[in-house]
Amino acid sequence: MPLFNKPAAKAAPAGPADEAEPKSELRERLERSTVPVRRGRETTQGRTMANIGKSITIAGDLTGEEDLVIEGKVDGKVTLPNSQLTVGANGTVQAEVRAKSVVVIGRIAGNVHGTDRVEIQATGVVEGDVSAPKLIVAEGAVLNGTIQMGSGSGKASGSSSAPTDDAEVRKAG
Repeated sequence: MPLFNKPAAKAAPAGPADEAEPKSELRERLERSTVPVRRGRETTQGRTMANIGKSITIAGDLTGEEDLVIEGKVDGKVTLPNSQLTVGANGTVQAEVRAKSVVVIGRIAGNVHGTDRVEIQATGVVEGDVSAPKLIVAEGAVLNGTIQMGSGSGKASGSSSAPTDDAEVRKAG
């Protein structure tokens, strides 16, 4: 007999199949809500980037295996052999820097060695020697130091530590 003049709906038999649907939806929502949220990290090209914020100051050696963005201040030595180091617009680094790739938007006081490349953008300032097989210096950037380029940048050939002809800056032509 219908209540309130509504047609009676056919009731499906209650069984394990009916209980599984609400539980799976509930379980799915619960699993989504317990996934940790990453903060303070960005990703580029599928790689994780750690960030040192504007209010952070680090004194000492900094090493790692992930890309790093420095917006704060670092005094010491920075070594990221397989990663990219980006010194952001607010970043100040007073250190010897060694990384696969170095991008300078802020300021570095110290020698910079990139095993792949070094890029100094228009607002970037480098006070120190730079060695890398590829060097990009934007108009307006400041570079006060020597430049060593070539496929063997920063590596001594044989037992001699004198620069080779490959390490000289040459005009393409």
